[in-house]
Amino acid sequence: MTELDQVWSQMIGNATAQAARNGNKVVLDYLMLRASNDQIRNAGVAWLFDSATAIASAAMSDHRHLRAELFEPHSFRHGNSNLVGRKLSFQLGVRCLSIEAGWTRTPSDGIMRGGSLATARISHFGIPRETMLLQLTLAEPSPVWINVETAAVADSSHLERHFSILLSR
Repeated sequence: MTELDQVWSQMIGNATAQAARNGNKVVLDYLMLRASNDQIRNAGVAWLFDSATAIASAAMSDHRHLRAELFEPHSFRHGNSNLVGRKLSFQLGVRCLSIEAGWTRTPSDGIMRGGSLATARISHFGIPRETMLLQLTLAEPSPVWINVETAAVADSSHLERHFSILLSR
């Protein structure tokens, strides 16, 4: 968790306590929903990055020059919105696989489209047709990443396909 995330979490906690003391149920409900959604977002992004890192770790025995780099905080554009989160890049020579994931943090950042909690973009340097856009959505029994183009649930096999593209070209 970055320092900014820690400060933000503390501010939300203080505002929640203040709303509870003042009996402001509407604000309290909103802040509790926001905190719950942030936990889901963080867990969803962590799963995406942990899964990609596990796949890369397994590939490193055959590809000694495969490098990974994490950028946090990271912001990127999606439509007219500014998403804030993290970026994980895997490089092999001039080839690069990037995974960006985040969500709008403030009203000036814009909106999250389609009811998503978070958005992720998986892209390959120089191969734009392989870009995949994912949205973290609520589902039962747990939230899932959905491929925006196909509406299919994105799992670790989707990440493995992206790594095979990175490693085979």
